[in-house]
Amino acid sequence: MKVILKQNVSSLGKAGDLVKVSDGYARNLLIPKGLAIEANEKNIKTFEHEKKNILQRAEKEQKAAQDQAAKLSSVVLTIARKVGDQEKIFGSVTSKDIELALQEKGFAIDRKMIVHDEQIKSLGEFKVKIKLHGGIEAEIKLNVIGE
Repeated sequence: MKVILKQNVSSLGKAGDLVKVSDGYARNLLIPKGLAIEANEKNIKTFEHEKKNILQRAEKEQKAAQDQAAKLSSVVLTIARKVGDQEKIFGSVTSKDIELALQEKGFAIDRKMIVHDEQIKSLGEFKVKIKLHGGIEAEIKLNVIGE
């Protein structure tokens, strides 16, 4: 099935692209979530008319993500945890903890956007990546200190 993308989809393409995908992928994911529309003659003509607005909106979202990444790159989070023997913390610092700390600083970041390679189970300084809109990533510093 051929579809026209209404938004950027990382695995397929950018907004406005005409792509061929499997029928199930289009019917079950892309079309219900509003990421794409079926590419028939009527939709192609309508979409050509709306394409300018969609591309402007995508560019605006991209710029907003870049601005947010610039703000996030200067953020240093400090999270205090109870410490046991050998400087090991009880439990670990999770994405939810990082999300709450970012919300306290005034950033609306979902925990699904937060990526950290290893589990944070000790004191120290760590770098955490945050995936923003359109493949833009920001990196923040996370300091884990003992209570």
